Amino acid sequence: MSNRKTELEALRADLTARLERFEAHQQRKDGALDKDSEEQAQQTQNDEVVDSLEEETRVELGQIKTALDRIEHGVGDECEVCGEAIDPRRLQVLPYTTVCVDCAEG
Repeated sequence: MSNRKTELEALRADLTARLERFEAHQQRKDGALDKDSEEQAQQTQNDEVVDSLEEETRVELGQIKTALDRIEHGVGDECEVCGEAIDPRRLQVLPYTTVCVDCAEG
């Protein structure tokens, strides 16, 4: 198994665990909102932040899934737009990328 695939699988596991924590927070598994209105306001504001983080995590998980699928099909190092090889240095920095620098900037 390639180092990149191993790294992506570890990242996927970490993000999945993070997503579970976000979902538990949203479902109030730690308890209902505080009765104090000031505390409720803070908790509601926290919910908005958690919603945003949850969405970012879902997007990143989607990117990881796509990258792992491409690796599985033997095209993980090729740009999905132009078909050229993705610079290995780019893959080290963004292991879930599926496009080369030129296509990402274009």
